[in-house]
Amino acid sequence: MRVLLTSPVFPPDLGGPAVYVPSLGRFLVERGHEVRVVAFCSDPEPKGHPFEVRAIARGPLPVRYLKAFFAVWKAARDVDVVYVNEHLALLHVLAGRLAGKPVMIRIMVDGAWEISHRKGWIDGDDIVTFEGKSYGWKVGLVRALQRRWWSWCSRIIACSDFLRRIPIERYGVPESKTQLIYNAYHGPLARDVAATQREARERLGLRVEPRYVLTICRLMVWKGVDGIIDALAGLPQDVELLIAGDGDMEQAWKEHAAKRGLAARVHFLGNVPYKNIPLLVRASDVFVLNSEYEGLSHTLLEVSALGAPIVCTGVCGNPEVVEHEVNGLLVPPKAPDAVRDAVRRVLDEPGLGARFVAAGLARMDRFSRDKTFGEVESALQRLIR
Repeated sequence: MRVLLTSPVFPPDLGGPAVYVPSLGRFLVERGHEVRVVAFCSDPEPKGHPFEVRAIARGPLPVRYLKAFFAVWKAARDVDVVYVNEHLALLHVLAGRLAGKPVMIRIMVDGAWEISHRKGWIDGDDIVTFEGKSYGWKVGLVRALQRRWWSWCSRIIACSDFLRRIPIERYGVPESKTQLIYNAYHGPLARDVAATQREARERLGLRVEPRYVLTICRLMVWKGVDGIIDALAGLPQDVELLIAGDGDMEQAWKEHAAKRGLAARVHFLGNVPYKNIPLLVRASDVFVLNSEYEGLSHTLLEVSALGAPIVCTGVCGNPEVVEHEVNGLLVPPKAPDAVRDAVRRVLDEPGLGARFVAAGLARMDRFSRDKTFGEVESALQRLIR
């Protein structure tokens, strides 16, 4: 089987698809398939992968997507099937179809919501509110385009059951065309990180004295990092915040931390190399994901596998990974006080954190590489047949 994969981010850049797509590509190669990748990536020539990667550099959005369209169309002519992993998928799906190949798409978000939220067309409404409302013509147009590119796909894979219901219930996609396949994690586990917490901090150049709250995410508005900063204001002075990732909101959130008088306790680490993420998790005392939206967070899977207690919002796909009071604490979105109280509870009760870590590790089997990637392989093979 010859497969073309597309991705909106690719290593060294951070993000869920930057974990998923290379991992799936390696799995398919190991299974004897031929893989090619077209991805948006800051590195013009990604190395170290057992497949060819065509990198599309950052730049103006229309230019990037036109370049991606032609790259996908050209590569698709020499494969059997195209597997699209994109939020804004119109041109990628169209290119695969024009090349005469079946297209399967993996949805990680309602793309219409992401576009509308980013453009300010929906007054900041969260995705659940968005799915039940009508808006102006701009939102209507984006929804119509998404309905179109989904109709061109032969199969829709959703990474959470929350997401799988959106095409069915909002867009009228036949249920038989959709399939739930959870994201996979097959990176290092807690037992693979030899460093102690102190050693991890020293290797990363962090001070060893503070208690660290960690968040890892793209710095987009719906990730709610400003809420974590607000929560930090109510925590003891020895608690500091580590923020790994970059994005549109970085400067605004730096200014927000400064206005709250927290600049010395909030550390923006930028786009941390992936090889340092296990050390960063080990160095931290609690992980927080304060997003308004997640399809099924790769970061939650990774942190669970690496053995850190988790506080996250109980939205969208998050409760499919973190069960409240079992392997973490769930809090409402846009509720800094709830984040503060949950973080304080984990920091003040070491036994609670240890229980969450053990339960998180025990739940990782359903997100295993062989299980989930095997389901993707079978879905692709069915399309070709």
